[in-house]
Amino acid sequence: MRIFTSVEELRAAGSKELGVSDWKLITQNMVDLFAEATGDHQWIHTDINRARRESPFGGPIAHGYLSLSLLPALAAEIFTIDGAKHVVNYGSNKVRYVNPLPVGARVRLRSSFISISEVRDGGLQVVIAQQLEVEGVEKPVLVAETVSRIVF
Repeated sequence: MRIFTSVEELRAAGSKELGVSDWKLITQNMVDLFAEATGDHQWIHTDINRARRESPFGGPIAHGYLSLSLLPALAAEIFTIDGAKHVVNYGSNKVRYVNPLPVGARVRLRSSFISISEVRDGGLQVVIAQQLEVEGVEKPVLVAETVSRIVF
C-alpha cells in the first residue's frame, strides 16, 4: 500500500500506476444484498436458476453499479492519504461496463493517477484511472475515472 502524506508527495507520483488491490470474491449474497438495498431485483442478478437457463452469461451477474461501488474499498487497499482534513468523492468520468461480472468470479482493482490540480477552496482535485479486472479474463469488467477532492 502506498501512503501519501502531503500535496508534494501526490504531485511527485505524477501519472504513475498506484498499484493493484487484492482479489475479492463476488458472491450471490453480495448481489442479493445490493438488489435489496437498491430495489433492482432484475432476474439476471437474483434468480440463479433462470439466469442459468436464459441468460447469455450462463448464470447470474453482478449489477453494474455494484461493480462500480466496489472501487472505494478496493482503492483503499492500494493507497491512502494520511494527514488530509478530508477526502471526498467528487464523481466519476467515463464509466464503462466493458464485460459482465459473473457471480463467483474474483475481481481486483488497478489504479493510476491521471491528473492532480488545485481547486478554489485550497484543496486538490485528483483524477484516477480505475480498471476492475476479473481473474483469468483479458478485458476488464469496468473502466472509469474517479474524481476526488482533498484538503490538507
